[in-house]
Amino acid sequence: MLSDKVSRIVQARVKDAGAIAAAAARRVKATSPLGEHGKTMIIAADHPARGANAVGGDPTAMADRAELLDRLCIALERPGVTGVLGTADILEDLLLLGVLDGKSVFGSMNRGGLAGSVFEIDDRFTGYDAETIAAMGFDGGKTLTRIALGDPATPSVLENTARAVNELNDRRLIAMVEPFVSEWQAGKIRNDLSTEAVIKSLTIASGLGRRTAYTWLKLPVVPGMERVLAASTLPALLLGGEVTDPEAAFASWGKALKLPTSQGLVVGRSLLYPAGGDVAGAVDKAVSLL
Repeated sequence: MLSDKVSRIVQARVKDAGAIAAAAARRVKATSPLGEHGKTMIIAADHPARGANAVGGDPTAMADRAELLDRLCIALERPGVTGVLGTADILEDLLLLGVLDGKSVFGSMNRGGLAGSVFEIDDRFTGYDAETIAAMGFDGGKTLTRIALGDPATPSVLENTARAVNELNDRRLIAMVEPFVSEWQAGKIRNDLSTEAVIKSLTIASGLGRRTAYTWLKLPVVPGMERVLAASTLPALLLGGEVTDPEAAFASWGKALKLPTSQGLVVGRSLLYPAGGDVAGAVDKAVSLL
């Protein structure tokens, strides 16, 4: 039951905060980020820390932590799911629930660019750092790297992303970089999802850091993915984003997954909060594409 899960977590946090580190220490680690199908299937749940709680027409869908944890547990139990991406609060809850054995775990690093804020591009590293990701026995860290050519905060974003890439590479941990070319439109940041813009974003991201041996890209699926994924030899994970047409999305994911550098999927809201509410069914369908 949801209340039982929450009670267990709260009691541990209040009475035995060391239980989190103990759970991380005894967790059975994944032997590879790739599953038996040879691809990744990572469930993403780092949206709330940036104030992005909306799903569809519900502005607070992801704000019910008990429900979010329940949906995450369902997703992580499905065959073929290889890992999870989240901020410390969520990953520590999942550690206390004991559902991360055998999964690859990625810590979300920069969440300071709050959704809808005037400083959204100034996306500071307020989440995980490489040192803690290593200490927790996780597999890597993820950065959101939005490149706004008209915003003077962009060089800082690139510099801090490069620093995170360096620190993760030094520890032989995956640096999962999610780049976008972005711009201000009517007071809001919009990501340019044209083929040319996605190509530009990934070529910039591919060159960040002094080493790229452990750098992976996290990219949106857009028209012309053959051209997009031809722009770099770095392993690429396909992000789901918020899906309005599930059938079209699954078809585009399946096609892109056949390209050489594509290593799997990182999907959040569209699997955790699918139309109709069948989390297990949505996850199973995504896994079938692999």
